Amino acid sequence: MSIQSIATEALHAGHDVAQTGGTRAVPIYQTTSYVFNNTDHAANLFSLKELGFIYTRLNNPTNQILQERLAAIEGGIGAVVFASGTSAISTGLLTLLKAGDHIVASSSLYGGTYNLLKVTLPRLGITTTFVDANNPDNFKEAIQDNTRAFFVESLGNPKLDVLDLEAIAAHSKAAGIPFIVDNTVATPALLNPIKHGANIVIHSLTKYIGGQGNSLGGAIIDAGTFDWTNGKFPEFTEPSAGYHGLVYSEALGAAAYTFKLILEGLRDFGGALSPHNAFNIIQGLETLPIRIKKHSENALELAKWLDAQDEVAWVNYPGLESSEYKDLADKYLPEGQSGIVTFGAKGGFEAAKTIADETQIFSLLANIGDTKSLIIHPASTTHQQLTEAEQESAGVTGDLIRLSVGLENIEDLKADLKAAFSKI
Repeated sequence: MSIQSIATEALHAGHDVAQTGGTRAVPIYQTTSYVFNNTDHAANLFSLKELGFIYTRLNNPTNQILQERLAAIEGGIGAVVFASGTSAISTGLLTLLKAGDHIVASSSLYGGTYNLLKVTLPRLGITTTFVDANNPDNFKEAIQDNTRAFFVESLGNPKLDVLDLEAIAAHSKAAGIPFIVDNTVATPALLNPIKHGANIVIHSLTKYIGGQGNSLGGAIIDAGTFDWTNGKFPEFTEPSAGYHGLVYSEALGAAAYTFKLILEGLRDFGGALSPHNAFNIIQGLETLPIRIKKHSENALELAKWLDAQDEVAWVNYPGLESSEYKDLADKYLPEGQSGIVTFGAKGGFEAAKTIADETQIFSLLANIGDTKSLIIHPASTTHQQLTEAEQESAGVTGDLIRLSVGLENIEDLKADLKAAFSKI
């Protein structure tokens, strides 16, 4: 799908105005539950003989429009939304995996995701091997007999490593393992991982898709391309004890994972997105293609400016000619490389903290993807729970500052950083 087509789908997909009283804007269906026509109708809904709305923890008309819109722009067959990006990741993995299973993951992950895989999931018997994703063959070499997923970020946060998705996907396909890609930083307006072999795509909707910093949300998009009947996933091919003997692969075919996320993931873990937040995220999604283009333009110009500043030791942005990821960025992110820039402050850890403290336009907070520019020092905040070696593998050093470049005037952003540099 072209970026022009994505712009159209982001405005229209999933919303049939004839079904919503002619409303041009998507309505907010602020309800917990739905009236059944009669007991037979209720029974049919619960047994999946009919599709419809039962309870907002499972589905909701506003959420459904957002889901259909996300599936359309990512090129999937279905999507499910959640209360946060972390809820999407944890529910997505726990719906898929069981005690004794194993994940191979990129080491350059957001700190919260790294902690989930390294600390929390092992308490449930699910282990992870972290690999340097710059060499796709590392994924193949880390496969064990019990490996049941590959997990990566298409554009790592904060390492900003652009991965060779097609090469990693080739290893996952050969091994019969689903390839899961967190596409939060790149967004579907710049990159569609499904086109490059991903089976499952995850987003924190809180970031660029929502774009306003006002609503938490997460999503999983199912490509519908993975063969759940390959013998490694018996919960898809054997009768479900939790859903009156339903065999997901037989009853739901390519959409088996999508429905398992709803019927078991949302039902049992309860990480439902509120309809009001879904509405807010839809507003952001409608302007995503325009916003992400400006984010990318501002970020590239700011990265070039930073590279010429005496107070800056190094700059990392995939769009720079000097970036080790420039060739992969040209292949996978030709329309732009998103709005995150990292750089190192001369003077190290304390100098980086001073810069983060002194900016006036850049807000010091733990988020990315806002229309407003943001700044943080990851080594003392988002990644502080990692060891020094783990921080290094995630691309975090003591001197590193992460910028989420917003939509402000670029000269004002330069002046703000220049003033902060003078305080070192």
